[in-house]
Amino acid sequence: MAITITDAAAQRVQTFLNNRGKGLGLRLGVKTSGCSGLAYVLEFVDELSEGDQVFEHGEVKVIVDSKSLVYLDGTELDFAKEGLNEGFKFNNPNINGECGCGESFNV
Repeated sequence: MAITITDAAAQRVQTFLNNRGKGLGLRLGVKTSGCSGLAYVLEFVDELSEGDQVFEHGEVKVIVDSKSLVYLDGTELDFAKEGLNEGFKFNNPNINGECGCGESFNV
């Protein structure tokens, strides 16, 4: 099982961690939400929890809990700027469908 992160996403995460002044890395997870069932969750991690899997890209760590990893296996975390919009993008091969607003997905 693996999560990958692009150079652009790694640079953005490192910038956030540097501005924050602390943290081991970024947690990528899922929660039940939205009209399609699941939504992505991103948060800073200061301490690892039991069952966490750590995926590294250079100095940047992406931490995923074991329950979320089932839905995220093979996902690539990217960061993109498109016009005035910028944000993380999730290239998840497990998705069967997404809601119209793009806030949630199902597997």
